[in-house]
Amino acid sequence: MSDYDFDLITIGAGSGGVAASRRATVHGARVAICEGDRVGGTCVIRGCVPKKLLMYASQFADAFADAPGFGWEIVPPSFDLAALTAAKNRETARLETIYRKMLADAKVTLLEGQARLVDAHTVEVGGRRVSAGHILIATGGTPSAPAIDGLELAISSNELLDLTELPRRLLVLGAGYIAVEFAGIFAGFGSEVIQAYRADLPLRGFDDDIRTRLATAMSERGVALRPGFAPVKLERSANGIRCTAKNGEVIEADVVLSALGRRPNTDGLGLTEVGVELDAKSGAIRVSPDSRTTVDSIYAVGDVTDRAALTPVAIAEGRAFADTVFGNTPRVVDHRLIATAVFSQPSIGTIGLSEPDAIAAGHQVTVFEADFRPMKHTLAGRTERAYMKVIVDTASDKVLGAHLIGADSGEIIQALAIAITMGATKADLDRTLAVHPTSAEELVLLRTARGA
Repeated sequence: MSDYDFDLITIGAGSGGVAASRRATVHGARVAICEGDRVGGTCVIRGCVPKKLLMYASQFADAFADAPGFGWEIVPPSFDLAALTAAKNRETARLETIYRKMLADAKVTLLEGQARLVDAHTVEVGGRRVSAGHILIATGGTPSAPAIDGLELAISSNELLDLTELPRRLLVLGAGYIAVEFAGIFAGFGSEVIQAYRADLPLRGFDDDIRTRLATAMSERGVALRPGFAPVKLERSANGIRCTAKNGEVIEADVVLSALGRRPNTDGLGLTEVGVELDAKSGAIRVSPDSRTTVDSIYAVGDVTDRAALTPVAIAEGRAFADTVFGNTPRVVDHRLIATAVFSQPSIGTIGLSEPDAIAAGHQVTVFEADFRPMKHTLAGRTERAYMKVIVDTASDKVLGAHLIGADSGEIIQALAIAITMGATKADLDRTLAVHPTSAEELVLLRTARGA
């Protein structure tokens, strides 16, 4: 019998922490998990899930606008944000109950309260000290707060999800996932939305053809984009909140969303005091490929490591940790090929290398692309287009990356990711029979290379 209270103590009951803890119990480990907030973490409570529910709600605006083209007569609709927020809260409460039940069914002990490391094997939570042979940090991320004068006047996505009154004017600061998603959502609800960011296009790091088309589509949907806007000051004005840029440009709004990135949630954990090394720039926990920190008994997974801030990645890392440490099956997560979706409007799906990254990596590439107006938009009279791009290594014919923008891109990229992860070639796509009529069939009908 171990001298410790548990075999594993996990700090953070989000997706990664819960997945790791449950998997560890399958291998026979005695596990406790600490949580100072709601069980379920960012994704379930204040991130992916509630955000997508709001995205679905905002898309009804498109359905109402398009309906007459399909023969439906629609009475002018109205929108109640308070009713939506209440429905969202009921759903997240339901999901939290499920997460608590999953932990209980797995015989994971839930310790509620803020946790802090005492030493390499001891955690203090709620005034109680408990010990374990291994400790896992899975505390996720939290909204960043850059040094901008008056930024406290802005809200983060956490508070935006709980609004009950629709802002007439919403200013979104930032150009990442959260920024483009909430800009589209609130434009769909009927707010006047301005999205301001330092770069020339949204979604830095994505393929440029996708970024350009997203900017065009968002503008056509009524989101006013302000590239090159570097905020330096927020202040109250007679008309709401005034945001001033470095170049003197001023934007006024009723609500300002600060979507200027997220940072690893490491404050107050006592990490450095027990020898866990943090990245000097990002504050992330430094880990080896198997998620071990600079202290042998302490591991970390998920957003707190700043490897790939995506829920499925955190889950995979957590399970790999448990299999390695408690299941006698050493394995690591390959972060080189990760499919992801952005629930912008229109949505984006992507996996693998962008065209510039493929070229920078030394590949000679052949690019296949399709740019078309989806069938659904024809009767509605909507001008929005879909675009699909497949990047192929010319020498080997292997698919290096795929990038989509258009309705259901997130759903499509999940299926395509299986093939690409298995090493699919362009010839494999070519010999796949199309499902007609669908947008996804364009991916297997690409025959002419760009420039040919």
